[in-house]
Amino acid sequence: MSRKEKALARLMEAPKDFTWDELKTVMSAFGFALKTTGGSGRKFIHEETGVTLFMHEPHPSKVLKAYQLHEAIDLLRREGFVR
Repeated sequence: MSRKEKALARLMEAPKDFTWDELKTVMSAFGFALKTTGGSGRKFIHEETGVTLFMHEPHPSKVLKAYQLHEAIDLLRREGFVR
């Protein structure tokens, strides 16, 4: 299992310790590019469809909040990247 596959499997379980770097790995595997919008705001923009996920990069801890995990999972499901 590759690093990307492991990160996706962890994301789908919505663990309490899922990190920003793991999310970047998953999103880039599906063709999303990361753009900085100002401050800690970040956009994951799909390069082909233009679908966008906006969230704030967590700091000082790099662990995502539960609502951020669910937003990412919902987007990936809604757009047909995962079931």
